[in-house]
Amino acid sequence: KTVWVRPLVREAAERLCTLQGEAMSKSPARPLRLGQSKADELLRVLMRLPDPRHRRGIRHDQMSILAVSICAVLSGARSYVAMAQWAGRCSQNLLKRLGCRRHGGSGLYRAPSEPTIRRVLQGIDAEQVDRALAVWLRTLAGGGRYAVALDGKTLRGARRANGGQVHLLSAVLHGSGVTLGQCAVGEKSNEIPAAPVLLSRLELSGAVVTADALHTQRDLARFLVEQGADYCLPVKDNQPTLQQDIAAGFEPVAFPPGARDTG
Repeated sequence: KTVWVRPLVREAAERLCTLQGEAMSKSPARPLRLGQSKADELLRVLMRLPDPRHRRGIRHDQMSILAVSICAVLSGARSYVAMAQWAGRCSQNLLKRLGCRRHGGSGLYRAPSEPTIRRVLQGIDAEQVDRALAVWLRTLAGGGRYAVALDGKTLRGARRANGGQVHLLSAVLHGSGVTLGQCAVGEKSNEIPAAPVLLSRLELSGAVVTADALHTQRDLARFLVEQGADYCLPVKDNQPTLQQDIAAGFEPVAFPPGARDTG
């Protein structure tokens, strides 16, 4: 079926837009496509990570296994088996670019098996990998100022050993939606103390950090200023005194969602 939509008011999309300079009629952001230089830079980042395995019996470099895993997940793989199946469908040229092992007898590049991928990913220091990738992901934003959003999500289907739900706090790059880093929120804690821990892994100088009203806290604002970052935090009922001070200091002005400053 084909559905035709006609706006009832001219430039309705622009008027309903809540972000200045961005219209609802624009198409969603396209997935990032890495050039050869960025891809090679990612491989160099993975190559610098320490390998905790014993040297005896190693057939596949840790770098190639991590590269295969990252590409497989980006392609939709959600399990170790799916990662191995994705790797098994790769061409010889792609396996070569990912740094996979070349068999001495046949001369063919071999993809890592499911047990190999599983053992490496379960034994590696996930926080160390996250820190290394955060530095590389930051370069995707280009030079100049950039904006980071704090976003907390409870994972569906993921459970802790005691049956509790897993809650993650992520730092997401505005515009592209790239996740710069994430950390698990303690079961008996919340996102407030987790935010500085997560943001401390990032280079925040010149960045603008946004979050929901939960993170409108003095400690977080002080931390961001010390890191050389700006912030945009909404004030709601969880900060009643600050909300009253703002209401008393600024005259309320009613304006439609699409209003823009014409002064």
